Amino acid sequence: MTDWLEILKQETATGERMSREVPEMLTHPEISEQQVRTLFSALEKQVDFAEKLRLALEKFDHDFPVITAAERLEERYADLAATVAEKLKAMRR
Repeated sequence: MTDWLEILKQETATGERMSREVPEMLTHPEISEQQVRTLFSALEKQVDFAEKLRLALEKFDHDFPVITAAERLEERYADLAATVAEKLKAMRR
């Protein structure tokens, strides 16, 4: 059986790390448009995965705090993706 709580724990740790690393990456003077596009694509996949994780947790009737943690994770990845999209937009000007 899938350990959804362990997956959430691991993904939350990854999301926290990415929240620190992504802004640093975006300020690097030599980051290329292709690298930013690749980062955006990866974050979009994380948003999709976090949504599927949240839906699975809801399906298996996990407690409200667990669902809330999954929602926060989904929002974190969506916010990071939006930040990267803004950087990409700025690079194209």
